[in-house]
Amino acid sequence: MDRPQLPLNALRAFEASARHLNFTRAAEELCVTQAAVSHQVKGLEARLNVVLFRRLARGLVLTDEGQALLPVLSDSFDRIGRAMQRFREGAVREVLSVGVVGTFAVRWLLPRLPRFREAHPLIEVRVSTHNNKVDLAAEGLDMAIRFGDGAWHGVQADEVLRAPLSPLCTLGFAARLESAQDLASLPLLRSYRRDEWPEWFAAAGVEAPRLTGPVFDSLSLMVQAAVQGAGVALAPPSMFDRELYTRQLVQPFPVLAEVGSYWLTALKSKPPSPAMTAFRDWCLAPEFREPA
Repeated sequence: MDRPQLPLNALRAFEASARHLNFTRAAEELCVTQAAVSHQVKGLEARLNVVLFRRLARGLVLTDEGQALLPVLSDSFDRIGRAMQRFREGAVREVLSVGVVGTFAVRWLLPRLPRFREAHPLIEVRVSTHNNKVDLAAEGLDMAIRFGDGAWHGVQADEVLRAPLSPLCTLGFAARLESAQDLASLPLLRSYRRDEWPEWFAAAGVEAPRLTGPVFDSLSLMVQAAVQGAGVALAPPSMFDRELYTRQLVQPFPVLAEVGSYWLTALKSKPPSPAMTAFRDWCLAPEFREPA
């Protein structure tokens, strides 16, 4: 299919005018006359059959159509500029956008990321966090690390780290626990995944009590609440080794519940770039599971 001919000069004139809301300042930025900018914008409006600016005595105001067009153009020109800069620097750098569930990002990925940068200096990794709800296409992500069973529609999922759960609490609470049944007398801190505590009690061979503790949307926040004595957290001990090493928390029972793993995901419909392949290989290497 033939691509439409884009009026690049007119689009650039509109984008600059929309940022400044002034034809004169846009003309100064583009090193042309104010009349040339105005002419380009009028031509673009005629081509699109819309009004992009309201021309008022005090200046320009974007119409709804102009407001819709501006962020698309600004992002596109920014990307072109970054690509040109990479070529001017003599090396083509790749950008890799990765969405990561917050606790995994802070506790596991970020301490190890310097190793990836050292091995792949021309790949710029951009990390954003989420609470395990992510839309790769809508958020413009190349890949995402999330927690679960790996069964997400339309994505390839590779298991990068098992994360079995166990109760973690302060020494004071642990002193009150002789058996798993004793947990029923303590506040049990919960995540939004309701099956976790029942799964752990089932693994311990006892009936789960009625759960009434506070619910957290962040595992790190829940564990910090446990450190402060708010209750017993159910969390992966491997992710909170610092708190266990310093005895801020203890693991009162050796029982672990397998409720999910951390998975690296990418859309099946998106051909992997060299950066995506390099990041996947690194996440799946045995070294990724070693201490940071």
